[in-house]
Amino acid sequence: MDDAVPFDADEEAFVVEAMDELLRPEDLAYAQQLDLSTLGPPKLWPVSVTRRVVAYDRRSPQGVGSKLVTFLREVRYYLREPGLAAEVRKVVGGAFTDTTSVVIGHSLGSVIAYDLLRGELSESTSAGNSIHTFVTCGSPLGIAAIRRAMGIPDRELLAMPAGIRWINIFDPDDIVTGAAGLSLTARNITDIEVDTGNFDPHSALKYLRTVPVARAATNCWI
Repeated sequence: MDDAVPFDADEEAFVVEAMDELLRPEDLAYAQQLDLSTLGPPKLWPVSVTRRVVAYDRRSPQGVGSKLVTFLREVRYYLREPGLAAEVRKVVGGAFTDTTSVVIGHSLGSVIAYDLLRGELSESTSAGNSIHTFVTCGSPLGIAAIRRAMGIPDRELLAMPAGIRWINIFDPDDIVTGAAGLSLTARNITDIEVDTGNFDPHSALKYLRTVPVARAATNCWI
């Protein structure tokens, strides 16, 4: 998502809703007091978003607020564009065969994989029938605004079809996870906390190099 592309009203509302979940009350209070006349995320961003980015970066002074906004815009684009989402699932689903046994989804990929495993693949007569393990890494499924955009009610727990074990791997410093696992929002899930390092803890490569992912991928989970 190009940061120079202006927000529309729906996009602004989605990003604000998601960020409000991740910010503390004192962060939001600070945001409302800011003088933004000299501050610098992209000028095309709405004031409501810019305030929250500055407040987030005050707590996590590594410039990650802007990255979070870019990610949320990308997720929202997938969730709010049914035609695009269907094409994405078609391409990703085409990679599954009747021997696929482990699915690993990182970041937005975990949302797409969840859609597939609960939707098209669960209805398939061949592809997906051998899947026994779903691994999510750096997943944003813990953010209620994202689940609502997926059509999942607040009180409904996420779940895999019978016979599929779900392992969620997260770094508490990864902004996309909301600094937490999914055990409060998903049924029959195993949360595993890892340390992917101080630089770019959301990195897919760093998650894939962790021991829990290796064990799940090689079917030697303990």
